[in-house]
Amino acid sequence: MTQDAADERSMRRALDLAGNGPSTGVNPRVGCVILGADGETLAEGWHRGAGTPHAEVDALAKLPAGAARGATAVVTLEPCNHTGRTGPCSVALLDAGIGRVVYAVADPGEHSSGGAERLRAAGVAVQGGVLAEEAAAFLADWLFAAGLGRPFVTVKWASSLDGRAAAADGTSQWITGPEARQDVHRRRAQADAILVGTGTVLADDPALTARDADGALLAGQPVPVILGSRPIPAGSAVLAHPKAPLFFDGGDLGSVLRDLHDRGIRRAFVEGGPTLASAFVAAGLVDEYLVYLAPTLLGGGRLALGEIGVSSIAEQRRLAIDHIDRLGEDILVVARPRERNDHVHRNH
Repeated sequence: MTQDAADERSMRRALDLAGNGPSTGVNPRVGCVILGADGETLAEGWHRGAGTPHAEVDALAKLPAGAARGATAVVTLEPCNHTGRTGPCSVALLDAGIGRVVYAVADPGEHSSGGAERLRAAGVAVQGGVLAEEAAAFLADWLFAAGLGRPFVTVKWASSLDGRAAAADGTSQWITGPEARQDVHRRRAQADAILVGTGTVLADDPALTARDADGALLAGQPVPVILGSRPIPAGSAVLAHPKAPLFFDGGDLGSVLRDLHDRGIRRAFVEGGPTLASAFVAAGLVDEYLVYLAPTLLGGGRLALGEIGVSSIAEQRRLAIDHIDRLGEDILVVARPRERNDHVHRNH
C-alpha cells in the first residue's frame, strides 16, 4: 500500500472516531489515530466536548511514556495552537515526540490556528489536505461558525404565491400544507437554535419545538431565542420548551449571533415573521433562505418580507437557488446569497 493510500485509510478511521463526539458546542468533532513505524495503530482518540481532552491528547494518554516517539499522528483537523480550557495540541504532540502529523483541514480559528506551522518549525513532518473534502463536509457547520465567529443563519418563511405571509386580518394558519409544515419541523430539529421576535410570541404563542407528524417531540430540539424588549406572558408556550429560552433585546443582531456562537450554537433558524426576517436580510446576516410557497393568493399588505435596504434595482439582493422541492401541493425554494453580505454586518 502506498503512503497516500495508507494516510487516507487512517484518516477515514479518524473521521469515524470524530463522529463519536458531540455535534453541537464551541469545539469541533475531531478524531485522531496514532500509527507506529510499520503502520500499525498504537492508539485512537476523539474529542468529547468543551473542557475534555482534545483528540490528540486523548489518544496520547492511552500510550505509555515514550511510546509515541517517532510515530505518526493522523488528525481530522489541524492540531490547535492555543491555550483554552486545555493546552495546545501542537505542544502535546511535540512533547510526545511525534515525528509526523497528517491532517485533513486547516483550523480557521483566529487564535487556534498555526499548529501545523509550529510543528514544522520544530522539525516535525507535516502533511495537510488528506481527505480534505470529506472532512470539510463533516465539519461544515463548525468551520463556518469558527471562520465568521457566528452561527450559520437560515431564514424561513411561508407565503402565498403573491408573497403574502398572512391574510388582511393577520391570520396565517395554515398557508402551507402538512408536508411543508413537517419539513419545517425536521429542519428545526437539525438547528441548534430557533429565533423569533417578541411580536411573534405575543401574536401566535408558538411552542418553538420540533415535532413529528403525530405531535410528539423529536429527539433534536433547538434552543428558543426570543428577540425584543417587550415582556412575554408567564404562561407562554415557549416557557415550557424542553430547553430554557434565551432572551435578547434584539437591537444588535451581530452581537446576538456572536453571543450564540460563544454558547456553542452553530446553526440558527430564524422563524420570527416578516419584521425579524427583514432585519436579518437587511443586515446581510442570512446564509440560507427557505421559502415555502403555497398555491394560493391572499393580496393585501401582509408581505412575507418588508424593508431590507434596497432602494433601487442596482441594490437588489441576488440569490442562487440551490434546489426546489415539491412538498404535497407546496413548493420549497432553497436559496443562498450570490455574494457574501458580511461586510454589511462588519460595518455596523
